Amino acid sequence: GPMLAIASDTALYLLEFVDRRGLEREIERLRTRTKSAIIPGRTPVIDSIDAELKAYFQGTLTHFKTPLFWLGSPFQKTVWQELMKIKRGQTCSYAAIARNIGMPKAFRAVANANGANQLAIVIPCHRVINTNGDIGGYGGGISRKSWLLNHEKRERL
Repeated sequence: GPMLAIASDTALYLLEFVDRRGLEREIERLRTRTKSAIIPGRTPVIDSIDAELKAYFQGTLTHFKTPLFWLGSPFQKTVWQELMKIKRGQTCSYAAIARNIGMPKAFRAVANANGANQLAIVIPCHRVINTNGDIGGYGGGISRKSWLLNHEKRERL
C-alpha cells in the first residue's frame, strides 16, 4: 500500500503506511519533538528511500542504505538495533529479542518498542512474531505483515 516518508536533507525520520492507525498523532509527535515544520516536497533522502523500496519490492535489495534518524529512548534504540539484525526471510520472537539485549523478562517492553518503530520495513518490526509462532500484531495490519513475510521468504537473496 501507499507509504508516507518524512525526511530532512540528511536522514529519514518516518516511513509509515498511510492507513496506519494513529499516523496523524505520530506525525504531530515527530513535529513537536524535532521542533520542525513538516512540508511537502522531495529531498535526496526521499529519493533514496523511494528507489530502495522499489528494489525491496522487486526482491533485489540486500539492505537499506538510506540514512536514518531514530527518534526514541535508549531502550527503544537498543531494540531497533536488534531488529536490524533479523535477516530477510527470517523471524524472531519478542522474547528472543529481550534475551538478546540482556533483558529476558522485558518481552512486553520489547513489544512496545517494536510498535513504536517509525521506520516501517527499513527497521523490520514485521519480522517479529510471538513465541508460539503466531504472526502477532503489526501497525500496518496483519494481512500486510503476512504479505511482507511471504514476500521476503519468496525473494530471499
